[in-house]
Amino acid sequence: MPHDFAAGPGGPGRLSPKDALSHTGQATVASVVVALILTLTKAGVWWMSGSVALLASMADSLLDLTASLAVYLSVRYAAEPADAEHRFGHGKAEAFAGILQAIFVAVSAALLMREGIEHLINPVEVRASGWAYAVMGLSIVLTIGLVIVQTRAVAATGSVAVEGDRAHYFSDLGANVVVIVGIAGSTLLGLLWLDAAAALLVSLWLFWTAWTVARSAGDQLMDRELPDEAREQIRALASDDPRIINLHALRTRAAGPLVHIQFHVSVDPTLTLQQAHTILVDCERRLHATFPAADILIHADPHGVAEPHGAEFFNAETTSKDA
Repeated sequence: MPHDFAAGPGGPGRLSPKDALSHTGQATVASVVVALILTLTKAGVWWMSGSVALLASMADSLLDLTASLAVYLSVRYAAEPADAEHRFGHGKAEAFAGILQAIFVAVSAALLMREGIEHLINPVEVRASGWAYAVMGLSIVLTIGLVIVQTRAVAATGSVAVEGDRAHYFSDLGANVVVIVGIAGSTLLGLLWLDAAAALLVSLWLFWTAWTVARSAGDQLMDRELPDEAREQIRALASDDPRIINLHALRTRAAGPLVHIQFHVSVDPTLTLQQAHTILVDCERRLHATFPAADILIHADPHGVAEPHGAEFFNAETTSKDA
């Protein structure tokens, strides 16, 4: 069964590229702004305090800013219309950005796990200055707000690039939670191992998140079929015409905000070319009402007299399943 790119009212193809970009654009701008604010804030506090820990945190935020800029550019490039060199559009740029973000999250999880294991073996007391508390609090508030915006964008568009960016900021949020748990466990409860245990739990969750993002992005890069729910909806919309005898050889794939749909329909062999063309145009219009960002290719076969061709010629078994 195909993985769920984003079944339901949202997801690839459900919005026009322009409308999808309005959602993903808002989320990516917010991501860049949050990363920039945190980088500048941590740089200022480091300048005043000289804290090496804050310097390291500033470097991490600078990496976040770089990753967010990559996602910002990728969703805009993915929404660009097809051109002479990219006849199928630029939608897979989002999948590449999703893979990049999955790598960032996996690396963050590995580093957090290493720290957790080290502190579990050699527990240390966790301390933080007033400035560090303030920066950590600001980071948590801004990150929670950003994740909410990103979640709405993912629900509306199914963007794997924004999903990856959201996972990246979840990793930052998880790291901050570990710090808070460690401070509370050390200062209030005297449990020096608590921050290590929290770090290990968060790292495992981040590894799973990275895998989920990478799998979704990989599905698009490998042209995996849309979810069964979407395919059945395509069948129902396309077949909603008594002039169409049957639909077969359905093939679908997602690419960023776009979906590509192609199939064959059998029609009365006595129809003229113009009459058959009218049936196909009506079918496209029904599909575009639900999938405005769909690139649709329909081939008409004369029912009962068509010889095997195209996908039927090379893979009769797959075609029989789609018939």
